[in-house]
Amino acid sequence: MGCRGQLKPVFAMIFITFAFAIVNVLLKKVLDGGANQMAIVTYRLSISSIFLAPIAYYWERENRPRLTFQILCYLFLGALVGVTLSQYLFLLGLEYTSAAFSCAFLNMVPVSTFLLALPFGLEKVNMKIKAGRAKVLGAVICTAGAVLLTLYKGVPLTKPHSGDIKNHADTMMSDKKTQRWVIGSLFLMAGSLMWSSWFLVQTKISKRYPCQYSSTAILSFFGAIQSAIVSLIVERNIAMWILKGKFEIISIVYAGVVTSGLCYVGMAWCVKQRGPVFTAAFSPFTQIFAAIFDFSILHDQIYLGSVLGSILVILGPVILLWGKSKDAEECVMKQSLATEDRNKIGDVESQASVTINSTSS
Repeated sequence: MGCRGQLKPVFAMIFITFAFAIVNVLLKKVLDGGANQMAIVTYRLSISSIFLAPIAYYWERENRPRLTFQILCYLFLGALVGVTLSQYLFLLGLEYTSAAFSCAFLNMVPVSTFLLALPFGLEKVNMKIKAGRAKVLGAVICTAGAVLLTLYKGVPLTKPHSGDIKNHADTMMSDKKTQRWVIGSLFLMAGSLMWSSWFLVQTKISKRYPCQYSSTAILSFFGAIQSAIVSLIVERNIAMWILKGKFEIISIVYAGVVTSGLCYVGMAWCVKQRGPVFTAAFSPFTQIFAAIFDFSILHDQIYLGSVLGSILVILGPVILLWGKSKDAEECVMKQSLATEDRNKIGDVESQASVTINSTSS
């Protein structure tokens, strides 16, 4: 792969994280306006499947493999953990917290993906080498950051805008708001675990059904059905399906076409090209972009606990990925040494056979 080929996944993930940051800010405004979480998920997934279906049909009609029952099961499972449950839990957490704070939990995704991959044999840890210890240290630091984000809010580091002083005094410093903050953190943590599970399922899907548009369209279709069923179970209110105003409609259409559609296609492609941990490693960019939009557009304050916890959940994945890179280098070195040893053994055996043949003749 050339330099341009190596940079394509990087630029793709930067664009994806930027798009996710925008949709987090937009959906935070929509949720504050009283919109229902499952209605948002159902609408955006329905829009995503409708948008991607014709593209998938024409773009991949010649090289699309046969859709087996096993692949459909993987797609259904991927929709359940990576779309329906993760988006629902994330929107619940977003409603209770802020856009920038919710994005901090996305930084846990590389570490939680690594931890979930261990029981399935997709990742290995050798504590005798530096790379293995780095992986464990990164996981511990990231977990500590998540606990700090959940349990400690701290003092505000920024001043609220003049028109928002009373609102912050009445809401942000209250005990009820603090309880909602903790509950929202737990929802966000659960959502990030579901999101990590999707990367592992997507790895299986990419090997068996390497058509990003088709798989994402089917995944969105399954997710829309699942979300509609869950919404009918949780709340049977027709009024929750009514969108209020142009802003809600534009935000949900953007979320469906861009984030649930194109961004999922892009992430599936990046998982296929560079693996699940590489794709998950770009999650800190979402928090950076969301923090800029959050403070400038939503006028939310930044708190000490959020900053300290965010530093830890960013530092943890960095150490983990460093350990993975060192581990990969050592594996390549061992393979090259093993190849050299086999070549030497082959040379010795060939020389020995030549010597025997010459002696016998």
